[in-house]
Amino acid sequence: MSDAELSTLACIRIKDLRLRTYVGIKEEEINNRQDVIINIVLHYDADAAIRLNEIDTALNYRTITKNVIAHVENGRFALLERMTHEVLAIAMEPAAVIKAQVEIDKPFALRYSDSVSISLQGQRS
Repeated sequence: MSDAELSTLACIRIKDLRLRTYVGIKEEEINNRQDVIINIVLHYDADAAIRLNEIDTALNYRTITKNVIAHVENGRFALLERMTHEVLAIAMEPAAVIKAQVEIDKPFALRYSDSVSISLQGQRS
């Protein structure tokens, strides 16, 4: 199969991004930052990046990550669902992103549990 016939869908995984933010509805959660762990999966067509081997043709996951960090660390969220939705929107901002998934863990949200997480997925139509 020639390169002209091959379409390559890349999968970039941003793993275990550890941030601190305000998330929750209890007074202690509203007044104190808590740890969250964010995992993001980005899918994009990597044909140009593979063919040309130039940074400008690849998806800039560093910029996406910096935007997520700024948004989460400067935000206040009542619900983990809302934070996950907003991070997914940031992940989907670049037109090159075809599909994205975001999972956010809130460690020790429940007694006897390591964490609680919410996962959302978005896709261009």
